Amino acid sequence: MMHLGMGFGLVLIVAFWIGLIALGIWLVRLLFPHVDRPGASAGPGASAREILDRRFAQGEISSEEYERMKRAISEETR
Repeated sequence: MMHLGMGFGLVLIVAFWIGLIALGIWLVRLLFPHVDRPGASAGPGASAREILDRRFAQGEISSEEYERMKRAISEETR
């Protein structure tokens, strides 16, 4: 029969390792924040125009590219 203190000690050891792993994951996420890819913030249901507007607003494309792509999008939807 296992002594009650041994069972409690085992629980403490498991809790310690789980906490240590969680702390490590938290530190890695803190040190290396997620960098959004272009268009990733648009979401899965975003329209082509919304994605284009975001890219222009973030400075990823020039005004000439924006106007050309906007015309192409409007021609496709007709």
